[in-house]
Amino acid sequence: MGFACGIVGLPNVGKSTLFNALTATAAAAAANYPFCTIEPNIGRVPVPDPRLDVLARLAKSAKVVPTQLEIKDIAGLVRGASKGEGLGNRFLASIREVDAILHVLRCFEDPDVTHVEGGVDPLRDAELVDTELLLADLESLERQRDGLVRRARGQDKEAKTRLELLERILPELGEGTPARNLALSAEERGLLRGFNLLTAKPVLYVCNVEEAAAATGNRWSEAVAAMAARRGARTVVISAAIEAELAQLEPEERKAYLETLGLEEPGLAKVIREGYALLGLITFFTAGPKEARAWTVPNGATAVEAAAQIHTDIAKGFICAEVISYEDYVRCGGEQGAKEAGRMRLEGRDYTIRDGDVCHFRFNV
Repeated sequence: MGFACGIVGLPNVGKSTLFNALTATAAAAAANYPFCTIEPNIGRVPVPDPRLDVLARLAKSAKVVPTQLEIKDIAGLVRGASKGEGLGNRFLASIREVDAILHVLRCFEDPDVTHVEGGVDPLRDAELVDTELLLADLESLERQRDGLVRRARGQDKEAKTRLELLERILPELGEGTPARNLALSAEERGLLRGFNLLTAKPVLYVCNVEEAAAATGNRWSEAVAAMAARRGARTVVISAAIEAELAQLEPEERKAYLETLGLEEPGLAKVIREGYALLGLITFFTAGPKEARAWTVPNGATAVEAAAQIHTDIAKGFICAEVISYEDYVRCGGEQGAKEAGRMRLEGRDYTIRDGDVCHFRFNV
């Protein structure tokens, strides 16, 4: 699966603690000093979806297989990273490899945990990281412009088109506008992807608060939420310390612990769901006696593209898709009931998959 979110932020804001909790492993060393994460740690986490358990129960499935999201824990960034300070070059190279950014911001006081900037100020921290990414993008565009100019002089039409877009967006980035917020047409967005800009990646701000503020947030997380709203971004409030404790508990113990904290679900469930949505992904299902499984496709994917997620042979020999909406599947008590009620549809290869579709693909190879 090629969908990855990168956990980024300054050193000592809780990135590795969050990653450890997400993957329920100790793969990333969480320590009170900068750069304790040297190489990006990678884990795959199940995407929480209660619909899958309902389908499994109705289909009497022997196995339940959730869809997954890839998470990368990336070394902490410091001021001057765009010029190679700290582990800047490695940080920037790692972040280019992910599809979306989970930007962890420290929103808690703790005298025992040092702050690389000297004190807690999540808005300053967010600005610092965003500025470094913008500076890296500006440098990247300057390098790419030289090559495009040479090709455009050779009458390369594609280079001319890309160069025109580059010349238009360069001043806006220079004024502090991230690429994701540029006013562009759908066609220009497609061209923009070719520049592989860091600030074009969607961002979710993860506010790491103290345990007492996990359910309500605090003044710092509220300030981050206001900032994110102005930027058209979203936020999630979690306590990485709580999530780390939850990761070590059994399911029943976890439920009881959440109740004592006044939380309905782990913060990580919200982070994963928001990261999933951030990537523009939807879920479709397959359900039968052997297994109930959730599958990931980009929003707008066709039936044949969904079939390819299961197996390329199914896509090659695609005949049609038998589709039941999740709501109809549940309301009719399963596949047979949906068929009898006339709620199963036969769809062709160009049908656009909807979130929650329960599919069976007919194919012939």
